[in-house]
Amino acid sequence: MIMDLTSTLYGYLGVIIFVGAYALVPLENSIHLRKSKPVLFAAGAIWLLVSMAYAAIGDTHTAHDAIKESLLEYAELFLFLLAAMTYINAMEERNVFQRLRSLLVSKGFSLRKIFWITGGLAFVISPVADNLTTALLMGAVAMAVGGKNKRFIAIACINIVVAANAGGAFSPFGDITTLMVWQKGKIAFTEFFAILVPSVVNWLVPALIMGMFVDKGVPAPLKQDVTMKYGAWTIMGLFLATIVTAVSFHNFFHLPPAAGMMFGLSFLGLFSYHIKRHENRSLKYDGILGVRDKDCNGNGNSDFSPFDIMKKISRAEWDTLLFFYGVILCVGGLSQFGYLAKVSEFMYTDLGATWANVLVGVLSAIVDNIPVMYAVLTMDPTMPHGQWLLVTLTAGTGGSMLAIGSAAGVALMGTARGVYTFGAHLKWTPVIALGYGASILCHLVINRALM
Repeated sequence: MIMDLTSTLYGYLGVIIFVGAYALVPLENSIHLRKSKPVLFAAGAIWLLVSMAYAAIGDTHTAHDAIKESLLEYAELFLFLLAAMTYINAMEERNVFQRLRSLLVSKGFSLRKIFWITGGLAFVISPVADNLTTALLMGAVAMAVGGKNKRFIAIACINIVVAANAGGAFSPFGDITTLMVWQKGKIAFTEFFAILVPSVVNWLVPALIMGMFVDKGVPAPLKQDVTMKYGAWTIMGLFLATIVTAVSFHNFFHLPPAAGMMFGLSFLGLFSYHIKRHENRSLKYDGILGVRDKDCNGNGNSDFSPFDIMKKISRAEWDTLLFFYGVILCVGGLSQFGYLAKVSEFMYTDLGATWANVLVGVLSAIVDNIPVMYAVLTMDPTMPHGQWLLVTLTAGTGGSMLAIGSAAGVALMGTARGVYTFGAHLKWTPVIALGYGASILCHLVINRALM
């Protein structure tokens, strides 16, 4: 049972530590302190305070049991993401994304067409490849085609961020928040598609307005020819099979989706053995011919080495994975003080579920959607199924209103430094907010039977 320790010194210190640590996260690119470091410190400090607070009232078991629950939730998220990241890294190494990029930049499309193509592809790809990877891929296309046209690059990046976040909102694989909602069993896999139309509206409304301000000029086509490496198509197929496996584990066998993802990772592990043997044979053959400075596609590469799945696992976003650990344990710790219970009472009782869920999206633009959504799941308010769909929509898309509100926006600010900036995004915030409001109204209308 959670005690009300919100008015104790331990509780106050826990909040101060969390706010102080999280205030450093948006400053990652300017102070060069990885976001995982302050939240890891905060997680440890908060749980020490939780333990001391409960020990002070003679309870030495609650803190131990509670942190084990948080660790279990993190373990499921960690294993799921590790498998997904490994597949993404494998496809990147096999030139899957580079091939798509080369096809787009060599077609000679107008800037307005590139604006719509990159936005549309971001919306379509993000439900499978996650919004961060999608934004980086499409952002690279926009920057390659835009060249020195900073105005186009900025507005194209804004469109990509909005599209990637909107596309990820109706899929468990598109965003961390949707994944958490699915793993908690609040929404079944197929039920996410109920917010497909609101997600489309969320992107299309601002895109239609921003598209009118994009130049129709046609830049000179760039000649790029990238070929995918051996096994690329098979790896894409295995990734889809892994998604099906994770869904099946959850829906039909009542097992955690993470177990299905790790089972799917074994598909890649076994196939990687075949790729490695194939490429080793190719190296030996080339060695006989004296051309070992080429890779298996005949491209010059003196440092070429065969495919190794362990290298792909090592290239996972460890800073991000550790950041999630810190966030989940910080929020779990604060909930043990009783803060989330009070917040839940204010939001979902005093304000009402609809306004509370709208506020969740606004908060996610400022704080980041992961701790906000995890806090909602920890509060576990009693509300209709349609409200769980609403909070999934708002938490997934609310971050689009500010450049720092989502991982996609923060990542593009890093790659398009000085062009796509916080200020450039802020100019279009009213337009993006219009799309945010329109998507909520759309959901309330088409899914009113679920509310």
